[in-house]
Amino acid sequence: MDAVSIALAYFLALFARFDFSLGNVPNEYLVATLRFAPIAIVISIIVYYIARLYHSIWRYASVSEIYRIVISYIILGAIFLGLEQIHYLRIPRGVLFISYILSFVACVVIRFAYRILRSLIINSSISVDAPPKNLMVIGGGSGGRELIKDLKGKKDYKVRVVVDDNPTTWGRYLEGIRIGGGRDSIGELAKKYSIDTIIFAIPSASAKDRKDILNICKDTGCSLQTIPALSQIVSGEVNVTKLRDVSIDDLLGRDEIKVNNDEILRSIRGKVIMVTGGGGSIGSELCRQIAAAGPKQLIIFDIYENNAYDIEQELKRKYPDLNLVTLIGSVRNTNRVNSVRSQYHPDMIYHAAAHKHVPLMETSPDEAVKNNVMGTYKLAMAAAKAHVGRFLLISTDKAVNPTSLMGATKRICEMIIQMMARDYPDTGFMAVRFGNVLGSNGSVIPLFQKQIAEGGPVTVTDPNIIRYFMTIPEAVTLVLQAGYYAKGGEIFVLDMGKPVRIDDMARTLIKLSGFKPDVDIPIVYTGLRPGEKLYEELLMDEEGMTKTENDLIYIGHPIEMDEEVFREQLRLLDEASRSEVSKEEMKRIVAKVVPTYDPDL
Repeated sequence: MDAVSIALAYFLALFARFDFSLGNVPNEYLVATLRFAPIAIVISIIVYYIARLYHSIWRYASVSEIYRIVISYIILGAIFLGLEQIHYLRIPRGVLFISYILSFVACVVIRFAYRILRSLIINSSISVDAPPKNLMVIGGGSGGRELIKDLKGKKDYKVRVVVDDNPTTWGRYLEGIRIGGGRDSIGELAKKYSIDTIIFAIPSASAKDRKDILNICKDTGCSLQTIPALSQIVSGEVNVTKLRDVSIDDLLGRDEIKVNNDEILRSIRGKVIMVTGGGGSIGSELCRQIAAAGPKQLIIFDIYENNAYDIEQELKRKYPDLNLVTLIGSVRNTNRVNSVRSQYHPDMIYHAAAHKHVPLMETSPDEAVKNNVMGTYKLAMAAAKAHVGRFLLISTDKAVNPTSLMGATKRICEMIIQMMARDYPDTGFMAVRFGNVLGSNGSVIPLFQKQIAEGGPVTVTDPNIIRYFMTIPEAVTLVLQAGYYAKGGEIFVLDMGKPVRIDDMARTLIKLSGFKPDVDIPIVYTGLRPGEKLYEELLMDEEGMTKTENDLIYIGHPIEMDEEVFREQLRLLDEASRSEVSKEEMKRIVAKVVPTYDPDL
């Protein structure tokens, strides 16, 4: 095509120079043109090749192709000008100039014609019975531009309008799509263009801006999608056109915790790491991040073999060279715990194994004591005797002024950690306390999603109940941060921002699913469950708070206790959990250890 277009350019230029009449063309010029055209074709194609004009995918022809064509013709202009100066061409300068312009235009047209024709064919092939989905793109920056370019090749979608908060862009066009206004016009534009799906395409947006804009979008009734965060794009995990549905995580409105991951992961590299409850939500994410740091050996310890097997297979696929050991066992079994400790000699233990379901532990308090309290004590003692470098307990905000038996047992676990830190300074004992984890096993989000998928109703215990929330990666980041900076005995607490009303969260999830709360999906209030309270606290009054290097992470100082009395209380708890005491008696014994726990509330 290039060869033909260059030849045509020279002869069209010749005819144009002599009034489009073959009879007016001097014979010597016609001969000179016939003689030079093949030479011009060869020279041009060589220059095109050097400029990589034959290396592009034409369906994605863009500004870069124009740039390379311009460079090519600057080079060709210099070559032809040099040939003309030595009187080699014997062709009128007007012919050379016109042919130069015509061949340039032909070169551009050839490379963009395929993209244009392909777009026309795709548009003409769209069935009347299945019209494309109308899309709105939020963001007029590079993320939005790349997304629009990619979506233009999809026959099932049509970008109708762009929204951007920069007023200077309003009324202008991005990749041929009009920028209709800012965030305040989202609702109006969604109706005007009959939008089906809104795509949030600002990867660098702050958590607050993301939350504010998506809160406006969810009230339009459109389905919502988003491109990945800037950190994921920069790291190469995904590209800008990898869309996902907007989740409740996007609406938390809190910036992610920022830590020096390189520094933390360097402390893990080359160490033997043991994660109890390694198959659970927090435990499995810990295993993923620890595996990425290159430990000497990673030990997954869990009582539930299915979860342990799943994370084991995932890590084997992703890290084939990882020294991975998966062990089935219970932290309640002293012999098993000691056997693992003596065989593998872990340098660090992350203790995530625990019973966490509040209502279930109310009816089985003896099991909560056996697993949470005595399991932690036995594992901590084994770590201390083996001089393990660090021991980190995963705790919960429910341990603060607990109203549930589960929360009270986790408070006792924190007391055990503080006692062990004083008695065994060679091992760095610490605890990490955080709120509810989005998407974790037993959390409210999967329950709501399941209820919505079944057509409702969505059950909320109380319209005024509030909770702190964080994502699983955030929780694990905090755990790793604590494991690096702890000196012993600390309880690390995350500043989790403002608490979230569960009723609002349920309504948001219903809207994100494309339904209307109380219209398409009813919400039913069931009343507080046993041991549940309206709000959670993150720090007890007597602990106080100390800032760390991270503005979002604080330390609660150890609480003074009579260790002899506490050890005797642990012995009584152990005996009671293995005897046939009633639920009420078991709770009363726990209340003696944790004065802020009142089982009668």
